[in-house]
This record gives sequence, C-alpha cells and structure tokens, in this order.
Amino acid sequence: MTKPSLLVVDDTPANLGLVCEALRAAGVRVLLAENGPAARAVLARLTPDLVLLDVMMPGEDGFAVCATFRANPVWRELPVIFLTAIDDPGQKVRAFAAGAVDYVTKPVHVPELVARVRVQLELVAARRTLVEKNTELESEIAIRLDAEAQLATSLDRAVVVLARDGTLLFATRLAHDLMAKFAATPIALSHTNRFATAAGALLVRRFTEPGRDDLVMFALEEEHAPPGPAALLTLGLTPRQAEVAYWVAQGKTNPEIAIILGASPRTIDKHMERIFARLGVENRSALTFATTDLLRQK
Repeated sequence: MTKPSLLVVDDTPANLGLVCEALRAAGVRVLLAENGPAARAVLARLTPDLVLLDVMMPGEDGFAVCATFRANPVWRELPVIFLTAIDDPGQKVRAFAAGAVDYVTKPVHVPELVARVRVQLELVAARRTLVEKNTELESEIAIRLDAEAQLATSLDRAVVVLARDGTLLFATRLAHDLMAKFAATPIALSHTNRFATAAGALLVRRFTEPGRDDLVMFALEEEHAPPGPAALLTLGLTPRQAEVAYWVAQGKTNPEIAIILGASPRTIDKHMERIFARLGVENRSALTFATTDLLRQK
C-alpha cells in the first residue's frame, strides 16, 4: 500500500522537526521545501496528498504560494493546511478564502497537528475512492446502455434455438407468444416454413452454422403483424419501459404485466413511475393515448 505524502513548505523546516518525525512515525511520507519556488519544483516531480504551508515566509508568503497552486490546473485541488504564528481571526478568514482546508497556529501542539493531518489525508483517500467508484459506475452505465442498445435492435424478434433432437433450448418471449398463437411446436418448426390460421400466417426461417448440427436457430415472423414494443422506443423509453408501456396499451394491469414479463409487481410499479415522468403523463389513460398512433395497425 502506498504511503500518503505531505509537502511541508516552511522557511525554517528545522522548527517543525518534531512534527515531521511524528508524521513519519504515523506512516506519512514527508517532503520538505523552504519557499514557493522549491515547493513548485517538488510539485513538478510529484503530487503530494496534502500541503502544510507556512504563511509568514520571506519573498512569497503562504497566500501568494497558495495562489500559484490554485492557478495551475494540475495543483488546483491540492488540499492546503495553513500554518502561522499569528492567531488573528482576519488572517484565518483570509486563509480559508484562499482555499485552505484547515488553519493551525504556532507554537504547534504536535499531537493536534498530526491528528488534523490524518483527518485531511483520510478525506483525500475517501474522495479518491469516490472518484474511482464513480468511474467504475460510469463504465457500468456505459455497458448497460450498450446492452440496452443491443436489446433495442432485437426487442421484437422471435428467436428459437433447438437441440439436434428438437429439444427447446431457448426462445424469446415473442417467440413463445407466436408459437402459442399459431400452435407451432418446437419440433414442428423443423418441418415447415409456414403456419397458417384464420388469424394470419407465421413464417419460419431456419439458420444453421456450417460444420455443426447440434444446434439450429429459427427466426419467426408474423405476416402483417401489428407494431410491437419496439415502436415505442421512439418516445425515448428504454427497451424494458417500452415493453411495459406496450402492455398497458393492450389493457393489461400491472400485476398482469408482471406475470407476462416475469417481473415483480413492485418492479412494474417503478417502471410505470419512470414512464409517466419520461412522457409527462399522469395516468394509464394518458399513457395509452400517447402510444396510440405508434401502435396503430398500419
């Protein structure tokens, strides 16, 4: 595990010898600089987790040095603890206005300063962890959005996968619905390319991979089928929200939709809340009206 690091900027660093020893004993890597230019030279090589900056120094004082930190995009977020022998409320206000995270007066009480440094280092570590988690979350969201985009392209596709002996291995929800509607059993799919009923016709297309016959995939398509859930994606809904909105338009209740989609009623309730918010509608009737044109039989 990498040690946390602290840059001490003081024109007489020997006066902080006890502080530096205590910090090193606490597992902190201590770097030293006697003035602003020396501090910037250190920062040019590496970025510490925290800066302990003396206010009263010859040439550039602590406020001027801190201003140079804040003017540099790389150092702008460096947490700074000001250190001064002047216990003046006005100077404290000025220090915090300059971007200090803490203010300590001399003579230094070593245990107190070490405790304050430890608190700031813990905050730095917590912020860093939060940034990492946010980055991971952004990556996860990007993956989910990509998965949704892929799902959107196959939302209305009826796909069936059979084993060599005709055993059903996989079927999309729409495939199950179409097989039930046209009394098309998995085994029967292998022997015809069309099922006809008074309600219409179901077309069957067979796909195989050259060199293997252990699996076979069928794509089912209903002739003159009415628009399905994918038609509602143009409203800005996610694929799952589009499915829920579609079944609402078919007059199904939330419990019925939960059964159809294999979800819990509470999950459907949450989807409904988000659909209402996304479309700016207040109830199921308004939702049905908003989807009517998109779901009307062409």
